[in-house]
Amino acid sequence: MNNVVLIGMPGAGKSTVGVVLAKRLGYRFIDSDLVIQEKKGMLLHEIIKEKGIDGFLAVENEINASLNVNRSVIATGGSVIYGEEAMEHLKKTGMIVYLKLSYGAVERRLGDLDERGVTVRKGQTLKDLYEERIPYYEKYAEVVLDCENKMIRDIVAEIMEILHREKRRKVVLQ
Repeated sequence: MNNVVLIGMPGAGKSTVGVVLAKRLGYRFIDSDLVIQEKKGMLLHEIIKEKGIDGFLAVENEINASLNVNRSVIATGGSVIYGEEAMEHLKKTGMIVYLKLSYGAVERRLGDLDERGVTVRKGQTLKDLYEERIPYYEKYAEVVLDCENKMIRDIVAEIMEILHREKRRKVVLQ
């Protein structure tokens, strides 16, 4: 296991934490949303507009399931958890860390959902989406990190400590 995979709601800080964590670890940083945009030559909201939500989720699943990287911190899109193949692949290649925030914090941090490329179905509220996704994040997470009212450096320090503990545990077990 040589990658760290960050999952969580849009606005949870996956990309921001990911960049800082990658620097601290000496790893590469990969934003899977940017990989999707690069491979498709379109912005996320343009892909959603052209292919619909289900089409976008299929693209996201396919691209995340084919990420072949080592020594990387991967910040995923918030909807990655709908792609079973992607999540199984990511779990095989790294430690899945769920950056958990309350609904109120997510609501405060998010701007225009459409512009961000957030996959909200017609008639679905952000609260509905939040409640739908939480069980998926919890299902796939190996580590659940409460990020409420924490600074980026504190979140990164907590992840670093978890990684060091895991490394020591593996050394003892071998």
